[in-house]
Amino acid sequence: MANVVITGANRGIGLELAKLYAARGDLVTAICREAGDEIEDIADQTISGIDVTNEQVPEGLQTILAELVEGKIDVLINNAGIFQNETLDNMDADSIRQQFEVNTIAPLMIAHALLPLMGEGSKIANITSRMGSLEDNTSGAYYGYRASKAALNAVGKSLAMDLKPRGIAVAQLHPGFVQTRMVGFNGDITPEQAAEGLAQRIDELSLENTGGFWHSNGQQLPW
Repeated sequence: MANVVITGANRGIGLELAKLYAARGDLVTAICREAGDEIEDIADQTISGIDVTNEQVPEGLQTILAELVEGKIDVLINNAGIFQNETLDNMDADSIRQQFEVNTIAPLMIAHALLPLMGEGSKIANITSRMGSLEDNTSGAYYGYRASKAALNAVGKSLAMDLKPRGIAVAQLHPGFVQTRMVGFNGDITPEQAAEGLAQRIDELSLENTGGFWHSNGQQLPW
């Protein structure tokens, strides 16, 4: 049985990941801003009222999890994120800043705060996007989202290098174009399918392949 911590676990991909790991018999800790009945029923413990843009969150998470999680954290899934669009005709600096706070800075600070609860064999999965790939950008726009996910990829790569000596592996994972509220329920795959692919990639993650950037289907993505 593994201890799995998932941010943004109240809906969409995060909720499906919580269901998947709970069905495996793992201990699931769900972190979210607002906990609904479904995640309360699924998770072994739910930590709600967490705004990942709050500077005090990492310290608070470390304190709470040190008290509630039995043993070390085996898998940390940084799933919480926001998606907005800025174009040259509709630019919004506040939107861009918010996306960096949620999509880039928060995953780093949460991982840093929870490191005392992680050790050899632990894994960190950052849920990123292929929209953060510079090589894959052929359509432009989405300035804040693209840039914040590219920055998250850079953060994850550095974490992988820094944590490898400690035996902790890190992956940047693109779930696919998923039918969630974030994209108006458009998409090519269901949240359940995305969760299955992501979990498989996490299972395959090791110190030998740490630092990579993958699609949930197993395809290695260009930076």
